[in-house]
Amino acid sequence: MPETRKLAAILCSDVVGFSRLAGADEDRILAQLRALRSDLIDPMIAVHNGRIVKRSGDGALVEFRSAVAAVRFAIEVQNAMAERNAGVPEDRQIVFRIGIHIGDVVEESDGDLMGDGVNIAARLEGIAKPGAICLSEQAYWQVKRRLELAVTDLGPTQLKNIAEPIRVYSIDVGQPARAKPTLTAAHEKSAAPRRFSIVILPFTNIGGDPEQEDFVDGVTESLTTDLSRIRNAFVIARSTAFTFKRKAIDVRSLGRELNVRYVLEGSVRRRGARMRVNVQLVDAESGSHVWAERFDKPVADFFEMQDEIVARIGNQLGTEPVQAEARRAQPPTPDAIDLTFRGMASFVKGLTGENMSKARAFFERALAIDPDNVTALVGIAFVDFLVAAYLYPEDRAARVASAEAAALKALSLAPDYAPAHFALGTVLGVTKGPELGIAECERALAINPNLASAHATIGIFKVYVGHPEETEPCVSEALRLSPRDSFAFTWRMFVGISKMHLGRNDEALVWLRRSIEDNRNNPMSHFLLAATLALLGRTDEARAVAKGGLELNPKFTIARYRDGPWRPPSAAHSALKAQIIDALRLSGVPEG
Repeated sequence: MPETRKLAAILCSDVVGFSRLAGADEDRILAQLRALRSDLIDPMIAVHNGRIVKRSGDGALVEFRSAVAAVRFAIEVQNAMAERNAGVPEDRQIVFRIGIHIGDVVEESDGDLMGDGVNIAARLEGIAKPGAICLSEQAYWQVKRRLELAVTDLGPTQLKNIAEPIRVYSIDVGQPARAKPTLTAAHEKSAAPRRFSIVILPFTNIGGDPEQEDFVDGVTESLTTDLSRIRNAFVIARSTAFTFKRKAIDVRSLGRELNVRYVLEGSVRRRGARMRVNVQLVDAESGSHVWAERFDKPVADFFEMQDEIVARIGNQLGTEPVQAEARRAQPPTPDAIDLTFRGMASFVKGLTGENMSKARAFFERALAIDPDNVTALVGIAFVDFLVAAYLYPEDRAARVASAEAAALKALSLAPDYAPAHFALGTVLGVTKGPELGIAECERALAINPNLASAHATIGIFKVYVGHPEETEPCVSEALRLSPRDSFAFTWRMFVGISKMHLGRNDEALVWLRRSIEDNRNNPMSHFLLAATLALLGRTDEARAVAKGGLELNPKFTIARYRDGPWRPPSAAHSALKAQIIDALRLSGVPEG
């Protein structure tokens, strides 16, 4: 295999004072290192989907799929070493220093990595203090919004044999890495919006033909997806943006409410095989127009027009537009576009059997016309997974298998399509292990950091890997991106589950009740609330809530809850599941 170039997150580590330690007792230090690698370091690398490129004595070069994964691994290792060194004489302690950089590398035919990306990571490790982690600016900017870190800015630093100074950040290790929580409401109001922060309002259907409503909504959604891919963009999610549909909007008030700098609005008129799209970009602070344009094209050229709109907005704002090679596979035919948009419209109406059935039927019809329609494939994956996860149908296992197959086919056609990675992550997280689910969701976020649901889904998988304290910050990030999301009820349910894991059942009640307020048609929120009440000894209330859940899903039983196709993720989760089953019995849920 010839050498290849790629972008990678590189971690370099070594043991502080290794020569001194080896000189004092070589056999002991080597035995300790072997034990650390087999018991701690190698398993952690596997959990975070890293690859050991090579080892040299006490040092290691490891490749990760993302800077976030590399930093999480580094922090967990440093925290674990701090615990292991407690009570050990200082001259016998094993202490690591770590450097992390994300950059261009050359992969040799034997898997070895070379190039500036590796050299910089090695130099960062060399200047790190004992027990610390040094990040390049490139790595830091990838994780600063994703993790809550105590960081020291070391400023521009001249590294040995590196031509230009590099800005370096040092992480003060002491607390586990966790997803960064949302700012409080008071802080959000006072914080200035990011330079490229935008909400795309639902486009107006000129002419008012109800038959074209789903098509117009699909235009809005497609633009939202592509704008989210612009580097460093903050894009309000579609679900929140659509809560403003058909409402009189004061742009400046909207900008303050959502904390965005720009508003994109427009209209669509479709006549037969042609369409006219008017688009205008508005400064939310002043209310003035930044840019406006009219596009008059055949419907068959919709995706070409979409690229043009996104590129022009990117140029207007001085950002890098999405490149053509980052787009998904060839666009479907116009008829397939219509059907896909109608499926999306049904899907976002809410998680009910009727809505999901309608959405799936539209996606199937789109695929009958164009089997390579990536958006429709991802739509089917989400429909089947959500029905299996929340509605507990009899064909649950078949639904999950169908969802995985659809997501994998979508990725085979469009490897860089973020929603496809997210869809696969939701399935893998419950069938093959939460670590795989987290990894796929992080891949999706590396492509499109504005996928609110991916942040929230990582939150529930954090419960399954034994870190329920990290769930709420993940969900807070999702709610920041999409504060009015139609699936926010599931996200709040995730936090409720995490609170149950932490033994904070009073807090779980608050989150689960809010989940029900968001969507009273989700039976699982009712059943989990009933279980929480029963665990608190409030059996009469629990029975009343469970009765409401059974009215929504009369087929729900304890057996179906217990015997789904999910893999038990952890001993802690299995123990809680057993508690919930006992509580459901007390709540009057039938055995099945």
